Amino acid sequence: MADSGRDELPDPEEGSAFQPKFGADGLATCVAIDAERGDVLMVAHMNAAALQATLTTGLVHYWSRSRAGLWRKGDTSGQTQRLVEMRVDCDQDAFLAFVEVGGDGGACHTGRRSCFYRRVEADEAGARLAFVEPNKTPG
Repeated sequence: MADSGRDELPDPEEGSAFQPKFGADGLATCVAIDAERGDVLMVAHMNAAALQATLTTGLVHYWSRSRAGLWRKGDTSGQTQRLVEMRVDCDQDAFLAFVEVGGDGGACHTGRRSCFYRRVEADEAGARLAFVEPNKTPG
């Protein structure tokens, strides 16, 4: 192939440069997963400050859309999340945070281990919810 005289940019999907992309609202989705059990615990959002704080401290931080502020998981609930491993998707606009859960072992503000404690079931009216994790974590 002829040399065009320009350096080609590395393929961002195959390279090692971490260049996270945030949406127009400044946020990216983060899925928290229990590193030991593999359970999906919660989905939240991170902005650049939350991502930086997470990577710097090893404690997972999120951006609260409802409170419009940075939030270190566990500050009020005691349900801390220590980062074990972070992964990014191919577009670098979504994250997986593999975490070690502290406190009562839960991640949901309802007191349950996971925020995904109900299953959607189709019925004659369209759909309904059925509990798959009915009990709250002990505490």
